[in-house]
Amino acid sequence: MMETQSNFIVSSYFAPRGHARMYALGMQLAQQYLSPFDKLIGVIGDAGAGKSALIRGMFPNIELTNDDNGLYIRPLPLLDVDCDRGFFSPHSYHVDIRFETGFTQLTELADCILEAVKRNKRVIVEHFELVYPLLHMNADLLIGVGEEVVLARPNVFGPEPYEVRDIVYKSLPYRLKSHTAEDLCEMLLPEEDYMRCGHDDVRHGFVLTFPDYPPKVDLPQLQEKIHEYIKMDLPVTYVDEGHVRIGDMVHPCNGPRIHVSSTGQIGDLQLLYRFVHDKRKNRYLLVGCIGEKNLDYIRKMNPGQF
Repeated sequence: MMETQSNFIVSSYFAPRGHARMYALGMQLAQQYLSPFDKLIGVIGDAGAGKSALIRGMFPNIELTNDDNGLYIRPLPLLDVDCDRGFFSPHSYHVDIRFETGFTQLTELADCILEAVKRNKRVIVEHFELVYPLLHMNADLLIGVGEEVVLARPNVFGPEPYEVRDIVYKSLPYRLKSHTAEDLCEMLLPEEDYMRCGHDDVRHGFVLTFPDYPPKVDLPQLQEKIHEYIKMDLPVTYVDEGHVRIGDMVHPCNGPRIHVSSTGQIGDLQLLYRFVHDKRKNRYLLVGCIGEKNLDYIRKMNPGQF
């Protein structure tokens, strides 16, 4: 195990949309990459990337200090690391640097992180890149969340936190745009097909999956309808943990925070004009791609179509 960890440098996974899939990915990553000797875990990613869900999956019993429901733990447990509570002293601490700097000096947070590590505690630090210059030490494990989840085990040659930051901050908009387009696509499907569809991932896009047989949908026409909603630039807002509102329509969604703020921000969208048959799982895939190079991705999936 230790030899495998020492040889590991960087891995990346699709960052799924939806809490259940993100929790499951977190559990998988913890089993594959987390070592009992990791004391400093650096998590990097912009707001809405799904960092909290991934952390909950990787560390099921961790007490997050910046709960998504607006419940913030005070005083911050990390600030009491000097208190000797013997057996009842926490083994792991969580801190959101961006949030906590509104209440505590960055230098004080850095000192508390170093003291906790010195006392053989584990500290999970969100927005690790902000405090890194004051720590003078890299994380044992770096986790970046954007369109992809990037994992790195730094050595003396890197990678540096800012390198992971640049990757995930740049890619996150594709994930937000893709998720909003995905929900628009679901909303425009016949109810029978929407109720049976699942989800998968593709770079700079989305995949809807349908078991056994494909929907009877005209894909060019479906794309045109999605384009109409994009041109209307409807507001996209969080309703609750199970729903998102697009314009006046409330839609079930298990990742309601992972969206752009209006449909106009989706930009260019291209659907693959055929359903891809996944023979191994006997399912049919509806594929959509986002961004300036969406036609390039589509052409690779279906040469000669365009």
